[in-house]
Amino acid sequence: MWRNFFKKLLILRVMDSEGKHTLPRYFRGKFQMIGTVTFTALFSLVFMLFSIPFSDNAWFELGPTKAFAFTATFFAIALLVIIISRRIMYATRRMRMTYLGFVLWIIAEAVIICLLYTAFTIQGDEIGIIDIEEKSFQEIFGRALLYAFTSLIVPNIIAGMYFAILDKNKTIFKSSKRSAATENATPLPEERKVNLYDLGGTLKFSTTLGSIYYFESDDNYIIVWYRGAGGELSKYMVRNRLKSLEDNFKDTMLVRCNRKYVVNAGKVKVLRHGDQGYELELEGPGLPVIPVTKTYEVQLLKAIQDLSV
Repeated sequence: MWRNFFKKLLILRVMDSEGKHTLPRYFRGKFQMIGTVTFTALFSLVFMLFSIPFSDNAWFELGPTKAFAFTATFFAIALLVIIISRRIMYATRRMRMTYLGFVLWIIAEAVIICLLYTAFTIQGDEIGIIDIEEKSFQEIFGRALLYAFTSLIVPNIIAGMYFAILDKNKTIFKSSKRSAATENATPLPEERKVNLYDLGGTLKFSTTLGSIYYFESDDNYIIVWYRGAGGELSKYMVRNRLKSLEDNFKDTMLVRCNRKYVVNAGKVKVLRHGDQGYELELEGPGLPVIPVTKTYEVQLLKAIQDLSV
């Protein structure tokens, strides 16, 4: 079991080193953090109460006893550790975190609480509040790790799956309402309307394809750069993800060229290949030179070649 676990961690490490598996930001959102901590606390409490009759060495007790006060104190401090940990994770949400980093963070939480449990157990046994059979640090800590996997790791896995499903449902809902989505591989005509919706499915912006220069990702937002009514370069920000935009305008003139940009292939003025790969310049005034990563070279070149036929 442990061999498979560390093998999966190694696979995650390789993927993360290539920048392909960054943790979605909604995993560190305020709502998700509060929900996960609350669910974990309730799950751990129920598990603790359920496990008491079946354990010879667990010192958790209910009722008006010193052991119960010891139990309540441990549970409160453990909960505080998780709250502080998730508060730090939330405060650093703008920093990139990989799946591997998230997994190691959760494991670190479990290890800290296991060390806390071990310290409480040894101290409680010394002052006579509790009486256990296992006396050594290794035995107590080893048993605590087994309990921690069920009471801490499992609820985090369940909560993560739940929020992933919620996010997927939002994306499906948003996609079903997006009138600008297309299913055919023919490039959109210049006068065709392009509609942008936010994460809640509300229409926020609409313009013609011919006026769009490119889309830029900025955290949880999309910035659309377009030609205004007076011909000036303008921009508009919509709360959404670039991946959703890429999926809905697949096989059109709107093509992904790197992790941050989706460009209008019809607006490419210059495409050149240099030492670092392809880069392109758009027709608009004052627009930046945009690099093309190898991941998106084929689809961008195909889009430009199709327009030249």
